[in-house]
Amino acid sequence: MQVQERAITMMDAVFPRTLVQNILLVLFFAGITALCTQITFRIGWVPITGQTFAVLLAGALLGSKRGAMSQLTYLAVGAMGAPVFAGYMGGPAVFAGPTAGYLIGFVPAAYVVGLLAERGWDRRVWTAVLAMFIGSVVLYAFGLSWLSIWLNRFGVDSSVFAVGLVPFLPGDALKIALAATVLPYGWARLNRSIR
Repeated sequence: MQVQERAITMMDAVFPRTLVQNILLVLFFAGITALCTQITFRIGWVPITGQTFAVLLAGALLGSKRGAMSQLTYLAVGAMGAPVFAGYMGGPAVFAGPTAGYLIGFVPAAYVVGLLAERGWDRRVWTAVLAMFIGSVVLYAFGLSWLSIWLNRFGVDSSVFAVGLVPFLPGDALKIALAATVLPYGWARLNRSIR
């Protein structure tokens, strides 16, 4: 049986893989997530933000471990009180709110997308779309599970899907399409510059 060799991620192709470089990339993508978070439209209990785009892109560009670490770093900085969450919120209280499951889901979502990118799924549009979709499903599994508990605890009489999924589908489709187009294009440009 032949073991499939791990493909390099786009950041591996651009930057040398050293400890310092890994730390800088993790910090950079944690910062990108914090910036994208502030692109916010509040429509209910869970705001629409640009952060899921950053989460999926971090996984695809950094790979599984560094992608997950970038999101873990983002969450740790926010938990310590830095105003990096939606609406410039920060502190541990955010992890008791309705969005806590989505935030926790960033780590496994980035990991899964990164794992698929390490297998070359980020090099073609359709496989990139599929990788981003799978990452989104992972994120929603965490987000909707916690939101359901939160809504029940506070006696909110709303469907978890109506509050935490349906309003986000058009935006997520746009984010996935954008990321899935940018990644193969980036690889094509990178391959041309190497030749």
